[in-house]
Amino acid sequence: MWSQFVLPQLMKTVSRFLQNYEMSRIRKFICWFTLGLSLSLVISACSPSNTNNSAVTSTASPTPTTQGVAIRIGYQKAATVLNAMRSRGEVEKALTAAGATVTWTEFPAGPPMLEAMNAGSIDFGYTGESPPIFAQAGGVPLLYVAYDPWSPKAEAIIVPKNSPIKTVAELKGKRVAFAKGSNTNYLVVKALEAAGLNYSDIKPAYLTPADARAAFEGGNVDAWAIWDPFLAAVEQATGARILTDATNLAPNRGYYLVRQAFVNTHGDVLKTLLDEVTKVDKWAANNPQEVAKFLEPELGIPAAALEVAEKRRQYGVFPLTDEVISKQQDIADTFYKIQLIPKQIQVKDIVWQGKK
Repeated sequence: MWSQFVLPQLMKTVSRFLQNYEMSRIRKFICWFTLGLSLSLVISACSPSNTNNSAVTSTASPTPTTQGVAIRIGYQKAATVLNAMRSRGEVEKALTAAGATVTWTEFPAGPPMLEAMNAGSIDFGYTGESPPIFAQAGGVPLLYVAYDPWSPKAEAIIVPKNSPIKTVAELKGKRVAFAKGSNTNYLVVKALEAAGLNYSDIKPAYLTPADARAAFEGGNVDAWAIWDPFLAAVEQATGARILTDATNLAPNRGYYLVRQAFVNTHGDVLKTLLDEVTKVDKWAANNPQEVAKFLEPELGIPAAALEVAEKRRQYGVFPLTDEVISKQQDIADTFYKIQLIPKQIQVKDIVWQGKK
C-alpha cells in the first residue's frame, strides 16, 4: 500500500523538478543567445567589412558600357555616307572593340526606314527632310541627332525631254510621281505654291524611285520629283528636262536620326557612331571619283552620272541649329496646312541635346 501511494507522488515530484530544470536551462540559453547576437551586431557595425561594401556597390547605378550592345542601322544605297560606312567596316571595328555589335538593313527610301524604327527594328538611320516630320506626326519615337547640308541642286521636278510641259504651272491636272513623305514631297508642294497652284491641283503618284523611273520612262506619269543620284542618272540616260530644282524652294537637307529608347540608354554608343559617320563624310567630300566608283555597282548607275551628283551636293555632319530647326518647322507647318500630316508638331521637341 505504501509503495502504491508514495511512488506516484515521488514520480510527480521528480517530473516537476526536471521540468523546472529544463525551463531554467532554456531561459538561460535564450538569454545568452540574445546577448551574443547583440554583441555580434555591435561589433559588426563598428568594424570594416568587405561584404558590406560589396552590397553597397551593387545597388549603385551601373557605369555606361557598350558591352553586349547591338546597334541596328538602316541605310539606303543612294545615301552615300552610311552605305560607304557599311562597306568600309570601320564602325564595326570601333564598336566591336568595345563589345558592341552592328547590323545593317537596306531600305528603298526614308519613310519605310522610319516605319521600321517605329517598330523597333532599327536604331539609327539617315533620311531627307520630310520623312522625320511624317514620322513625328505619326508618333514614331525618334530624335534628330545631326544633319548634312546636301544641296537644293540635288533634287528636282523633271519631265521627259519631248514633253510639252515647260513650266511647273503646266502640271495642273497632271500625274506627278514622287515618294510620299520624302524630301521631294515637300519640293512638289513648294514648287506648286510658287507657281500659284494647290497640292490638290495635281494627281500624286506615290512611288519608290525604282517604280517611279519605270513609270516615268513608260509614259505613265507626266513628271517626276526625284533626288540625286537618281536624278543625274535619268538626266543622262533619257535627256530628261528639269522644270525646277529646289533652289529658293526647299533646303534639301539630310538628317541622321536615332530611336529614342536607344539613345536614352546608349548615348555613348551613339557618339562613337557619329564620330565614325563624320570620318566617312570627310572621305566622301574629298573623293568624289572614288565615291562614284563605289556607288556604280551598288546602284547600277554609271560612274559619270554619279560624279555629276557628287559635284552638286555638299557634305558635313553638324548639330542642328535654331535656323535648321526653324526650317524643319516650316516644312512641318506646310504639311499640316495641306493636311498631309494629322496634327501640328514641334520639331524642337525631338532634337537630341547630347552633342553640341
